[in-house]
Amino acid sequence: MNRFFVLLLLLLAPASALAAPLPIPATFGVAESLLSASSSPGNAYLAGASVVSTAPVAGDLSAFGGSVIIAAPVVGDELLFAGSASVRAPVAGDLRAVGANLKIEEPVGGDLIAFGYEVYDSGHPSGNVFIIAANATLANGAGGPVTIYGNTISLAGNFASDVTIVATGRLTLAASTTIRGALTYEAPEPAVIPASATITGNVNYTNASYLPDVGTSRILAFVSVGFFLFARILGALILAGLLAGLFPRLAEAIALRAYQGRPRGIFLAMLLGFGILVATPVLILLLALTFVGMGLALLLGILYALLVLLALLYAGILVGSMLVRRYSKREVVLWHDGILGMLVLSLISLVPFIGILVVLLFFLFTAGTLLLIFFQYVFAREERTAELI
Repeated sequence: MNRFFVLLLLLLAPASALAAPLPIPATFGVAESLLSASSSPGNAYLAGASVVSTAPVAGDLSAFGGSVIIAAPVVGDELLFAGSASVRAPVAGDLRAVGANLKIEEPVGGDLIAFGYEVYDSGHPSGNVFIIAANATLANGAGGPVTIYGNTISLAGNFASDVTIVATGRLTLAASTTIRGALTYEAPEPAVIPASATITGNVNYTNASYLPDVGTSRILAFVSVGFFLFARILGALILAGLLAGLFPRLAEAIALRAYQGRPRGIFLAMLLGFGILVATPVLILLLALTFVGMGLALLLGILYALLVLLALLYAGILVGSMLVRRYSKREVVLWHDGILGMLVLSLISLVPFIGILVVLLFFLFTAGTLLLIFFQYVFAREERTAELI
């Protein structure tokens, strides 16, 4: 395991570290809680859940961990990958850091590149600054050009060059902030620039609203509704195909009652389905009002939801079996008949008013028929009734 971390750190090491002379020894440290208290004459590679470096590093420093604290100077570059990282000593070279919470408190002699959720720098980096963070703060200026992408961005101190900001939220400049160059920024609203701030170059503001306009909102709404309908129809197709393939006898029994049943029997099945659909929620509510009936109400609610789901799915299977009987002259129900029927029923349901009525009639018939088949199975007098399931 230690060798794996060593190889990982070697791959993440800065390019200058690989170009270091071979005679200079490197320092490696891997532990769950690592305290590096011995100075390194060359590069240092540290990894652990918690990493603390309190000894100077004459070369480059690469650290990987959940929590990283660098409390000693680094002569070369510094590379940090951490959940939270705190740099409390100067870095003579470049500093590159990736983490959720990054805090740089001492000067950086080279460039500063940081990616994180929250980045705070008060060390006044001498080189270029490039930051991508949700919340970014430069509390002590910078010696080179600054580029920041983030949500809430705060600037303070003396900036020796141009500053470029892209903010989805707000840009704020502290009092007495000095920018010896141009300030170019994009944000939904103008930045808060106090009167004591000094900007020697131009201030270029671009109003960039990241909220969609009315036309875009309508398009997004249509796309969202379309995606929801597609997902709903696709899920119904899959479930109907599974039920038709796993329980073909039950699907054939429902189709047989629809074909061979008299109009009076079909009407009674619909009436039974309507009665169950309306009366069951009332019964569940009455049972839930009593302490003794709460458990029974919960069980009845689960059975009711299962019945509604099965009735909707078998309504689509019934439509598929009717189409197969009509055009293919086949009475056996296959899994793709369920998919076909559910697709047709889903398309019918999109027709205003009439489509909902057609789906409701099929649903009431299949709900009533499923209940009749269930009662016949429970109170069966012949063994062959079990073949329906």
